[in-house]
Amino acid sequence: MTDPVLPRLNNPLAERLRKGELGLVLQVKQVKTPNIAIVAKTCGYDAIYLDMQHTPISIEMAADMSVAAYAQGVCPLVRIAGHNFADALRMLDSGAMGIVIPEVNTAEQARAAVEYLRFAPLGKRSVAGTWPQFGYQPVAARDAARMLDEQTLLIAMIENRAALANVDEIAAVEGIDVIHMGSNDMASDLGMPGELGNPAVIDAFKTIAAACRKHGKIAGLGGMSGNPELVRTFVDLGAQFLTGANEWSLLIGAAKERAQLLRGLQSR
Repeated sequence: MTDPVLPRLNNPLAERLRKGELGLVLQVKQVKTPNIAIVAKTCGYDAIYLDMQHTPISIEMAADMSVAAYAQGVCPLVRIAGHNFADALRMLDSGAMGIVIPEVNTAEQARAAVEYLRFAPLGKRSVAGTWPQFGYQPVAARDAARMLDEQTLLIAMIENRAALANVDEIAAVEGIDVIHMGSNDMASDLGMPGELGNPAVIDAFKTIAAACRKHGKIAGLGGMSGNPELVRTFVDLGAQFLTGANEWSLLIGAAKERAQLLRGLQSR
């Protein structure tokens, strides 16, 4: 009797990052329907990033969008509100392939996330038994845990001076994959809100990138997609995980451009 063929898990974002390529993420703040996953795929993004920290997106909505994204070959990421790891676990069990953890200020906080969201022996993640990522097929617990841990990304956000002071210890935590600078919060905490190209913000990212290189982690960056030349500066410094934009800002930008174009027709 032959062994059953195991389902293959797919995380296009993790695959691209592990090749040393740029991973592009579309942040989702306002759209609450699964078809945003199709849009992300059509537009060339590797992942959608569902923001449950700053928006009213519910667990049910995020679960629906996560399943749709995974079916489209787009990695579903979820940013939880605070350190609510119970919600994070529910999202992973409902189809998400990565969790973005805001305000990780200490290595202890990073280890707490790993303990809750990684399977044994690294963590103590509870075993759901069946998962949408496997098409709800029965998979032996040992195989499921191994494959899910391999393909699930844990992303720690560094957003203030306290976190920056501890970033080397945070990056050393086994089980964390990406160290991601929240640019707007970092700039505000440094006393220069909105000055994303300020040398102090650039120096903060240099510190993060150095910790990532030292400990084999991916450096991430968000909040700067509207300034490609500035983003290039950070890519040259080692940024690899990039929040490309949120859907609301893209909609407003395109809508303004179209309105200006159409109003200009009358004067011709």
